[in-house]
Amino acid sequence: MIRTVAIEGYRSLEYLVTGLDRLTVVTGANGTGKTSVYRALRLLADLTREGALTTLAQEGGMRSALHAGPWTGKRVGMRLGFASDDLSYAIDLGLPQPGTPFGLDPEIKVEAIWAGPVLRPASVLADRHGTRVRTRGDDGAWRTAAWKLGTHESLMSALADPSETPELYAIREQAKGWRFYDHMRTDPAAVARRPGIATFTPVLATGGEDLAAALTTIERVGNAALLEATVADAFDGASLEITEDEDGTCRLGLHQPGLRRPLGAHELSDGTLRYLMLVAALLSPRPPGLLVLNEPEQSLHPSLMPALAALILDAAERSQVVVITHAGDLVRALRPEAQVLELVRSGGSTGVADQLTFEGPAWTWPSR
Repeated sequence: MIRTVAIEGYRSLEYLVTGLDRLTVVTGANGTGKTSVYRALRLLADLTREGALTTLAQEGGMRSALHAGPWTGKRVGMRLGFASDDLSYAIDLGLPQPGTPFGLDPEIKVEAIWAGPVLRPASVLADRHGTRVRTRGDDGAWRTAAWKLGTHESLMSALADPSETPELYAIREQAKGWRFYDHMRTDPAAVARRPGIATFTPVLATGGEDLAAALTTIERVGNAALLEATVADAFDGASLEITEDEDGTCRLGLHQPGLRRPLGAHELSDGTLRYLMLVAALLSPRPPGLLVLNEPEQSLHPSLMPALAALILDAAERSQVVVITHAGDLVRALRPEAQVLELVRSGGSTGVADQLTFEGPAWTWPSR
């Protein structure tokens, strides 16, 4: 489980080090930095599991992603990291040098992987400073790689051989088990409204496009009873009908009391379709290590918040869950069982309400 997330110099997050619980709710008024927290978590996930800098480029590059608050005299750069019980990771990114052929990509200054949640010299298992890479052998001695990394190449993308660098492979596999759900399409042309293929789909796609297959999988090999109960609870006794044609095409229908026939996915309201997507994500037969939901309340009527909260609490029994929301009804429903982080904005920087800058969990950045 991830114990600590550390973000420095990213958009409104000048310095944010906070602990995560089994279920963490991040809330706050509009403009306080909730979206920045979500994007930073996604960026950290992409860096850890793929060494990918493309996410940063898609956001407009390093200069666009840097802290946008007033100049404080500190060095210009961005640092991201997380700590877990087993393995932890941090990366230090600087601005690209003038004349670089890829001006959107940052220059990676430092990366480090260490054992346990607290960075100590003896716990570091692998690191890179500039272009130099070191790994610690079984005897505890450092080995410097004969090759060097480019300034835009991540340690995570270069070392993935489980026999030579098992700790890097392990932390990459850990991050590959993280899932993020944000902009799931519900417009009339959304793929989720079309029939699917009845194939084993234990994980809903991030855009929700394989909804029919994911719900079919839950009904056949997952918690079908809970699927039935949550649909009935959310929609006043409605029931889900999943059919399969002879050619393997699967279709969704929703039986609602008082209607003579079930409504197909193409007829459902945006809110109903989105709720079914959240059901498919939260009832996955292959639970993720970390599940992050960004504003799951979008398009949902407030009456659905209790049912959604019950689903989230159930998912938190199998996965670590982070919910980023400004829906007061959802926050209140989850608060008794969750750690709630309320974000506030002061002087251009995001912080946690009632927590001073350095009152969070213990955290040390790798030195340059």
